[in-house]
Amino acid sequence: MIRVPVHNPDGSPAMPTKASRACRWVKSGKATEHWNDIGLYYVRLVAEPSGRKTQKIAVGCDPGKNYTGIAVQSAKFTLFTAHLVLPFDRVKGRLGSAVIKEGKVIKNVRNRALQRRVRRGRRINTKVPFSLRAHRQKRFNNRTKKGKIAPSIRASREMEIRIITEISQVFPISKIVYELVKTDVDLTSGRKRARSGQGFSPVMVGQHWCVEQLKSIAPVKTVYGWQKNNNGTSQIRRYLKLEKIKDKKAQVPESHAVDGIALAASEFVRHGVTPGKKSDIWGWKGLINITPCIFRVITRPAYFRRALHFDNAEKGGIRKRKGGTITPFNVRYGDKVLAKKAGFTYIGWVGGFTDAKAKNISVYDHNWKRLGQFSHSKVQLIRRSNKLCVI
Repeated sequence: MIRVPVHNPDGSPAMPTKASRACRWVKSGKATEHWNDIGLYYVRLVAEPSGRKTQKIAVGCDPGKNYTGIAVQSAKFTLFTAHLVLPFDRVKGRLGSAVIKEGKVIKNVRNRALQRRVRRGRRINTKVPFSLRAHRQKRFNNRTKKGKIAPSIRASREMEIRIITEISQVFPISKIVYELVKTDVDLTSGRKRARSGQGFSPVMVGQHWCVEQLKSIAPVKTVYGWQKNNNGTSQIRRYLKLEKIKDKKAQVPESHAVDGIALAASEFVRHGVTPGKKSDIWGWKGLINITPCIFRVITRPAYFRRALHFDNAEKGGIRKRKGGTITPFNVRYGDKVLAKKAGFTYIGWVGGFTDAKAKNISVYDHNWKRLGQFSHSKVQLIRRSNKLCVI
């Protein structure tokens, strides 16, 4: 049974309710309806409720390098699940990482450092004394690397934090269960003298920083995926009979969201000993009910942010503008729109436009594959960009 999140009149989250009850509240004027950034429909009460007691609700987060599974669970209902497509590879490529194949650099994505030096050479007159040159003041000390997180890794963890923050605004979260990843590259490398505990993974970098940020939302409990006491993610998932598929790219609950359910369920069930009259009994303790719920696939728009200009100048030394979000029309990059063409209707996100003469707008799906080019008069704005694509 789908449950609808509820807000108190002051905006604080209350316990979710049945969809039919929420509809009656809206029709009778007892509540108003709203949507949040991750596609959750919720209602806000107009009058003060009879009580503000809440039950235990946990959020499970199963982080990964490219995909993350998130679930919201109470003892009686599964309230929400999500599959996050993280921007790790895209941000890494945008920053100018080289693509290496068979030991050879076959492509440099942006030549960012090279272009920066060329711009500096055009801008700064090196014939004058150093004190008179047009150097800008430093914004930060780029020689300090202690505690620094790579932008590609930070972007992935920040996306998880944002989604959990949006969840906490509509559900009264009591605990966040976050899975810690511990890889061991040395043991799996096949080396004869491999030692344990020296592994590295992009998921590991920044995960403790992410946990510290999540503590400002709700108390955080960390769990390892393969704990020996049968309370790890995989053991709980098997106990709950949640099916998991091997295709990590599949945008279905069975790929990653089920691990989020298992993590959240660890707050309600555990494997341990129950004292008996004659002998202690080992087994699972606690009750939990897994139910159908809302499932969302959440990605980020893949448009480029504003660059200074194209690398090469046109005739006359004119350097054309590159990137950004503005268009000559009433929409911007990342806006969710409804587009019509040849009798078909599409819902997608703005990702580009042709010149002012053609007046066409490019619309993309949530995976940032182009649905087509549409006349600007056939494109209708649904909502302004919130830097998320949700289906």
